[in-house]
Amino acid sequence: MPFSVSWHTLLEHLDELPADATLITPLSHSRIHITDVQEHRVIVQFDESNEKRPLQREQFETLYHQIQTAHDGFNLDRLPPDADPYPAVLSVHPRFEIDEDAGVIAETDGPTTTQLADTAHEPDDDDDRTEPEGLDVYSDGLLLIDALERHNVTDLPDLETATLVNLYTLLSDVQRDANDFRQEVADVLLSRLHHDRPVAGQYGSVQRTSRRNRSLKDDEDVLSMLEAEGIDRERVMSVDRQKVDEALEVTTLTESDVYEINESEYVRKAEVDDDVKESRLQGLKDRLATSEETEAEELQQEIEALEDRIDDLTSFRAGTEIQ
Repeated sequence: MPFSVSWHTLLEHLDELPADATLITPLSHSRIHITDVQEHRVIVQFDESNEKRPLQREQFETLYHQIQTAHDGFNLDRLPPDADPYPAVLSVHPRFEIDEDAGVIAETDGPTTTQLADTAHEPDDDDDRTEPEGLDVYSDGLLLIDALERHNVTDLPDLETATLVNLYTLLSDVQRDANDFRQEVADVLLSRLHHDRPVAGQYGSVQRTSRRNRSLKDDEDVLSMLEAEGIDRERVMSVDRQKVDEALEVTTLTESDVYEINESEYVRKAEVDDDVKESRLQGLKDRLATSEETEAEELQQEIEALEDRIDDLTSFRAGTEIQ
């Protein structure tokens, strides 16, 4: 089928889209709207920046031929910079579909899906929220919000010791819970991120990155290779702390003879009374269930804001930002 036929089919389907239709780009997950459909180009607007960008027919044709010649779909990672909107718009065509898990766009004869956002499940919808089951960060976050509301935490020195202990315990639990849950989210996200392309959400963006870890091979192998290159083994030998500690046990030397020792004091959580937490949490849930709709919504928003702040404190900051 010549491209001209597919092009006019695409334009017809774009014309039929509702005015508020939102497309999600497959790599950066930017939200775009179609603002104008012309014979030789399509104009899109990015929600985040309000930037308008013309998408030329020639570029669509190039992508079309790449898909035609590719085996099992065209790899989206091969797209040039700023070309992310093209496959999103092309997916409106009934014969082209994006598989984000596989990272490709392909032509198919069967029913296809598009990159249209599902407005029925947008973050700002009016659907009733439900309590997530088995999510510790939610329960501990709810308890922490309650404690923060009941005490004037802007002046910590005026608080009683028992109150400070409660705050510290809950903060520690929420931090641990958030870290564990953040790692679970990251594990799922990793399969959906491609190279260094940032992916944007409502509250921020993330990107795939890599960390390089090194560990030395067998000591004798390393020393032998270095000696073969003229490096004396004494130059790379260092004091082993474990061997030093073993030596201290069989000598008259003291720890301070071989270590520079600096002592510091800190607070550590000793134990958690789970029964008290569960009892208080159930009371909060009951209050939340019977409260006015507005109050319940505000409390839920506060909990979500707390989780976002915790994630900001513990999350990796990407080296690049969405422009």
